[in-house]
Amino acid sequence: MKRRSLPAAILAACSAAALLALWQGTPSGAVADPAQEIHRLAELMHWTPQTIVADIGAGDGKYAFAAGHELGPAGRIYATEIDDEKLKELRTEISNRKLTNVIVVEGAPGDTKLPPECCDAIFLRHVYHHITQPQEFNRSLLHSLKPGGRLAIIDFPPWKDSAVPDGVPANRGGHGIPQRLVVEELTSAGLQVEKQIAHWSGDDYCLLFLKPGQ
Repeated sequence: MKRRSLPAAILAACSAAALLALWQGTPSGAVADPAQEIHRLAELMHWTPQTIVADIGAGDGKYAFAAGHELGPAGRIYATEIDDEKLKELRTEISNRKLTNVIVVEGAPGDTKLPPECCDAIFLRHVYHHITQPQEFNRSLLHSLKPGGRLAIIDFPPWKDSAVPDGVPANRGGHGIPQRLVVEELTSAGLQVEKQIAHWSGDDYCLLFLKPGQ
């Protein structure tokens, strides 16, 4: 077998290391499996077959659909979005899949647009750092949760030397948001911290909040 020269071997090793560093530098640090992550979230938030859940900022619906599968036909999942194209795609995919337990809701920058006290559990995955009106939105989150309901924020710290997304408060410090700010803002809205998981997946953390009441 032909042996590579030492410089070629060094170059190949450096290229592999660079690719690995680039992969690890993504927001999640790994390719996430929606079904596995939702199952873990369901256990953390104590979902039952009758639980009503909302996925805020559902995007392409991967996590909302995984949540609907996790809950089964007796549960319900609200998939909210503010982008017109994504809303259209969500509705089309739900129709194509013939899903009966996933409901699309058109949200707003400062309002979930969910019914009052409709949800046992709400989660935001890689969404909270994009919220442009956190005070108004957090009051809406509180209003959308049933007493005793839980909110999970899965997000990541600001990327080094990154810019804050358009319209987002400058105190985020870049693309992402420090855990302490999420805690400060949501406890100010009236929620209680139940659990903090610093290493949820890759670079992600998970913060679990509880709405006081029975």
